[in-house]
Amino acid sequence: MTDRPDTTSVPAAEAEAFEGRLADNIVHFARALRTAGMRVGPGSVVDAIRAVETAGIGEKADFYWVLHSVLVKRHEDHDLFDQAFRLYWRKRALLERLMSQLLPPSPPVPREDAEEVRSRVAEALLKNEQKPEMPKPKREIDAKLTLSSQEILQRKDFEQMSAAEIAQARQMIARMMLPFDKVKTRRLEPSSRGRQIDLRRSLRSSIRGGSHGMIDLKRLAPSRKHPPLVAICDISGSMTQYSRMFLHFLHALTEARGRVHSFVFGTRLTNITRQLKARDPDEALERCSDIVQDWAGGTRIATCLHAFNRDWSRRVLGQGAVVLLVTDGLERDGREELDFEMDRLHRSCRRLIWLNPLLRYDGFEAKAAGIVTMLPHVDEFRTIHNLGAMADLVRALDARRPGGADPMRWLRGEAA
Repeated sequence: MTDRPDTTSVPAAEAEAFEGRLADNIVHFARALRTAGMRVGPGSVVDAIRAVETAGIGEKADFYWVLHSVLVKRHEDHDLFDQAFRLYWRKRALLERLMSQLLPPSPPVPREDAEEVRSRVAEALLKNEQKPEMPKPKREIDAKLTLSSQEILQRKDFEQMSAAEIAQARQMIARMMLPFDKVKTRRLEPSSRGRQIDLRRSLRSSIRGGSHGMIDLKRLAPSRKHPPLVAICDISGSMTQYSRMFLHFLHALTEARGRVHSFVFGTRLTNITRQLKARDPDEALERCSDIVQDWAGGTRIATCLHAFNRDWSRRVLGQGAVVLLVTDGLERDGREELDFEMDRLHRSCRRLIWLNPLLRYDGFEAKAAGIVTMLPHVDEFRTIHNLGAMADLVRALDARRPGGADPMRWLRGEAA
């Protein structure tokens, strides 16, 4: 058993100064996390300070995990916290001097640093720095040949967006014009332009108004109704940012039209339809995070599609349902099982649209085994990497406009 490092070697004056500023530094750090997109409230900050006081300042790894246990409440916030901790506390020279005599280097990072996480954290830290504001010189800019900020945001990849741009993108998704996808049903409803005569309503109307030899004929026409929309979304590590933005799109659809059934999968299938019915989109996604156990993990497409076909297909795929399958198609299971489950899913719905963010690359080719297996069983093959692609999906779902994303051309090598 190793003895705990001796802390008496730390100069008393420096230790006292550090303890006096520790609470302020934790508050500043929490503000940076909140600016970067984490849900960190005042209560969490108070709990973090109390936890550090209770645990004491031991090893740097202990300090890291004490703050992590209090401030990180969602799986997807781990990368933000990890990058912010290493950037923020590294530039505090007093903390480094205290820790360098006691401890080994920082705890190992469990995942590779993503570029979008690094940019969002750096932006949050810079935003919280107190710097004197300098008057900016006025410049006249000719904007005739430049794109507006919204046009640039429409084309920007979700993974390259900063925290402020993600917030703006969420607002644009909420305001997005949703598709008019009502289809004719076999049920009839009263209509002045219908071709079929409603004898019952016609006779009742003549009796009520007093018949004088003339009967005002009432007519019926097929009713129109939104078909069920079923979304099956991949939330594995490579799909995290795209799936989160797509869930905001699903939340807007659920509020506007109803009859939306939402599922997410990584290594297991989870139904989040009820959670997405919350009014506030952030609250809806937080509820989803609470029940999903495999967020940002691995992916098993065939296994999860088998669970959907077995447990949910007959419940949600009736009445001409449209299925949106969101995944990159990088499958680890056997091709035969994946081929069988995709064929069964395709036969059970009216239309199957595959949304794959890998299509954002100009040189994309359908060579991966999972993609080659899945493509013959889908009706359309589209990308979903930015707001422009999401707007194209809305137009594709509109019943008044024909689709046009033939998936077989990728297998024939005709996609330019």
